[in-house]
Amino acid sequence: MAGKRMRTADPWRDTDVIDERAPRFNQAVTGIVALLGAVFGWPLAWALMSGQLLVGLTLGRRFGLPCLAYFELVQPRFGEGRLEASRPPRLANKMGTIFLAGAALAWWLGSPVVGTILGLLVAVLALLAASTGLCVGCEIYRLTARLRGISPRHHAHIDASDLNGLRGGPAYVEFTHPLCSECREWEERLGSEPEPLLKLDVSDHPDLARKYGVGVVPTVLRVAPDGAVLERLAP
Repeated sequence: MAGKRMRTADPWRDTDVIDERAPRFNQAVTGIVALLGAVFGWPLAWALMSGQLLVGLTLGRRFGLPCLAYFELVQPRFGEGRLEASRPPRLANKMGTIFLAGAALAWWLGSPVVGTILGLLVAVLALLAASTGLCVGCEIYRLTARLRGISPRHHAHIDASDLNGLRGGPAYVEFTHPLCSECREWEERLGSEPEPLLKLDVSDHPDLARKYGVGVVPTVLRVAPDGAVLERLAP
């Protein structure tokens, strides 16, 4: 296809990021299977889909059939989409695994109504994510990452020794990843600002990501000369 974007991230090795269309493809498959299970009374469909999600979560993307289909069949044809952090959709997959397993178990334990409700809940949320990009599980991850990560409430200060280039005025600090598309967008946006931008690559400095509770990139902050967090811009 003319004009398609070539692959910049290896889907099997660069697991910190993911093509944003891959989770939506996975959600579409999950939603359709969950819906079929609810409409036709097939608890086995929920169990199989839950098992497939679990296999992908534990053994890796290559063993998840929807991911395998996307990266081997769809992406080569249409090109790579925008890259994003992989942790938020991973939490969404965990939630889908649990709810679908619960749906099948409830049905087999004699509560088909409860099973159907759980199956329909997964179907609605998964198809919503696939069609609009609004992933509830991803938003929950970002919210919890913000609550436990850098903020004036939790980490009000960054050690100046961790910031190379912090001088006599405020600066922007970005926790970034070289394959993160949104990170580059923030860098372009802040490049015209008078205050300097200091970048911390989490792939080179995982210790700093752990130290400050950074669970998603980009995490963008404005800090004072002494390292005090003045403002959190993203996420």
